[in-house]
Amino acid sequence: MNWRSISSIYRFEMARTFRTLTQSILSPVLSTVLYFVVFGSAIGGRIETVEGIPYGAFIVPGLVMLTVLQQAVSNASFGIYFPKFIGTIYELLSAPLSFVEIVIGYVGAAATKALMISLIILATSTLFVDLSIAHPFYMLGFLILTCISFALLGFIIGIWAGNFEQLQLIPLLVITPLVFLGGAFYSVDMLPPFWAAVSHFNPVLYLISGFRWAFFEASDVPVGASLAAIMVFLTLCLGIIWAIFRTGWRIKP
Repeated sequence: MNWRSISSIYRFEMARTFRTLTQSILSPVLSTVLYFVVFGSAIGGRIETVEGIPYGAFIVPGLVMLTVLQQAVSNASFGIYFPKFIGTIYELLSAPLSFVEIVIGYVGAAATKALMISLIILATSTLFVDLSIAHPFYMLGFLILTCISFALLGFIIGIWAGNFEQLQLIPLLVITPLVFLGGAFYSVDMLPPFWAAVSHFNPVLYLISGFRWAFFEASDVPVGASLAAIMVFLTLCLGIIWAIFRTGWRIKP
């Protein structure tokens, strides 16, 4: 394993984040705070508790998960797309690097950025609500797995995308709606039976539910199902990336 090369890719991607702090860190944090203020004030005034949890605290895991999914996918997709766009990806492919080392560098940096932002948002949320975490180690482990899994998805999107419009297509039109419909701001038990059943086909529901359980020991689906869902998704993404580098799809002429 060429750790020096991995470190070079990782440090380059992290340096790009610190050069654009406003866009990379401040913007998603402020956006989440606005979500929190709007939903917490507008809806929280009508719904005091959900499953015995104050509504303001109930939406915190959903807001964190919304930001994690968006940031992990966006950072990883742009990180690998830009070298492909300007042609420097061929230098990576011709260097004495395995695809594992390339993926670790880019995905590791994207996952780190998403994790940093999520922890900042968690800290910020304590300014608005009293928040306690029933299972902090489970919460952190689940958060790290989610960051890595969706950074892998972003890496796949960055290789697939042929232009900047396609780069934003899946995060905006697929991931964000799935988060909103996956119980980020409500419990699926509040829905009519038919729509509650439909919601269980939304994979993001399992992520949000499992993450929320770590805070309040309350979830819409069994915790084991949430862990199984994230592990299946992680394995699927790894398999797709292996196939991409094995065949050279979208990265070799």
